[in-house]
Amino acid sequence: MNETKYMNPYLAGVLLGLLLIATIYITGRGLGASGAVKSSAIAVVETVAPGHTNSATFYSQYRKEHPSGSPLMNWLVFEVVGVIIGAFLSGLISNRLDLKMEMGPQSTSRIRIAGALIGGLLWGVGSQLGRGCTSGAALSGLAVMSTGGIITMLAIFAGAYAFAYFFRKLWI
Repeated sequence: MNETKYMNPYLAGVLLGLLLIATIYITGRGLGASGAVKSSAIAVVETVAPGHTNSATFYSQYRKEHPSGSPLMNWLVFEVVGVIIGAFLSGLISNRLDLKMEMGPQSTSRIRIAGALIGGLLWGVGSQLGRGCTSGAALSGLAVMSTGGIITMLAIFAGAYAFAYFFRKLWI
């Protein structure tokens, strides 16, 4: 059996740190994916119900942030598209591109899909309540030594370990 080789995690951490520094220097803010999701959702609502977006306070405030017109012109949308394309190319180049569903022996496809959908929904709601996703709140917050970023990162790891304890039987 061939062992899969990945990038050295220390090198990957340094590269991620350099990317965060460059992003903060160039854009004045850190990385994050929830802003792209919000921009995409607003673009859909503007297309489906333009009257609603003109009358709702939330959308009018968001339009002031995007004087160019379309919320899809937000750089975070391009960031997420780049991450998706980059992940696909990385899997293709390293021969790890496989369209299969991974799960533990105690799980089923139905449980895995339901877990992914529920987890995605909770991530979306949580990222809006927390004013940012894990990459924005924790990584970018830690990059500038924000107290909120440090607390967020500690909460993420503590929550993940506590949650994993109860659901580990699905993977072992």
